[in-house]
Amino acid sequence: MSSKELYPEVTPENLKEKHDLAPLQMDAWRNFSKTVFKEGVLDEKTKQLIAVAVAHVTQCPYCIKSHVPQAQKAGASKEEIMEAIWVAAEMRSGAAYAHATIAVEAMKD
Repeated sequence: MSSKELYPEVTPENLKEKHDLAPLQMDAWRNFSKTVFKEGVLDEKTKQLIAVAVAHVTQCPYCIKSHVPQAQKAGASKEEIMEAIWVAAEMRSGAAYAHATIAVEAMKD
């Protein structure tokens, strides 16, 4: 299976189809997203770097393709983006290590 079959390209047509299937929810989602990413206590660049890191932890290819360019547009350098990805990698691997405690305890039973 190709990546295009697994992750179809986002098009105006499939965006409209999703909207038509659940317009109230889609409108609420769009407003929520706009609100979350507006500059507040955190600036837009920081929010986009967080989004890039989280997209890698959740392994969402659509989010990665969306938020990497948005982070760049907000002023993030390639080095800052890569560093955010490394923070995400550490957090994800750290969770696996931390959960080893569960395995160690299970081995005692």
